Amino acid sequence: MKVIQFTVPVAEEGSVVIQEDILPYFYNYLHRHKEAQLTLIIKGEGTLIAGSYTQPFKAGDIYVIGANQPHMFKGDARYFENLKEKNIHAIHIFFDHDNALKGMLALPELESVRKFLQLTRSSLQLPAVHEEKTAAEILRLCKLTGAERLFAFMSLLTWFSRQVKDWKSLSTGFLRHAYSESEGLRMNDIYQYTLEHYAENISLARIASVAHLTTYAFCKYFKKHTRKTYLEFLNEIRINAACKKIINGDAESIASVAYATGYNNPITFNRVFRKVTGMSPSAYARQYRFGQENAHRSGFINEWEEVAL
Repeated sequence: MKVIQFTVPVAEEGSVVIQEDILPYFYNYLHRHKEAQLTLIIKGEGTLIAGSYTQPFKAGDIYVIGANQPHMFKGDARYFENLKEKNIHAIHIFFDHDNALKGMLALPELESVRKFLQLTRSSLQLPAVHEEKTAAEILRLCKLTGAERLFAFMSLLTWFSRQVKDWKSLSTGFLRHAYSESEGLRMNDIYQYTLEHYAENISLARIASVAHLTTYAFCKYFKKHTRKTYLEFLNEIRINAACKKIINGDAESIASVAYATGYNNPITFNRVFRKVTGMSPSAYARQYRFGQENAHRSGFINEWEEVAL
């Protein structure tokens, strides 16, 4: 496997190409393409990898993936258990602002859009407060063709650039898109193995063997390409999985979440969770699963709060 140079299905759609996926699972390979990408997740959840950045994604999320940014929407493992079901639904809008739209974007009236698109090179997530309005506009775009689609899309980008604040940057501060063939193969294998085996005890020797490197060479290689250690990356993947379990109510206690995501004890899990998310598991559960009023009445929450930090 490698970072696949994905070819966007152009057909005869013009400068703004829309692809609607209603499938058993998301495209399951780390890939990139010369077009930037606006994605609306209508159904499905999993882990998003954009460059060396990782986070959970869920229905309702909207992302702008930068041109040539290696990325993958890794769907939940359960989607592969029944390939007859349409488990995911997403709409992707592809646009090549460096080539096909370059002339139009050179117009002085679109200066704010040009500046916004410069920010998208590290990929962005739309603030939740704007998701409903933007989702409706994306669905409307799907019904348009030709010049109507182009002008409506440019109007959406103009609104993004002028009205939407507090975009979440999906960046580790280290932009490196130009993987060689061999680097792309190694990074994809590392990501895929980690996503599939994060609940296990992954030693450095084991992951180094996946990358066909010695342990010492692997540590240098991974840090060079991501500016984080492999343990930091593994912890991010594990905590992403833990967050999904908390939100979905897939665990009965802190211990069960910890053990299900690769940690040997709740104390370590608590410490790492706070480091990655900036809050304790109990605070996260209150915010995203219960709400303030119900949180204090939950035995689940009370147990979490009793664990030493």
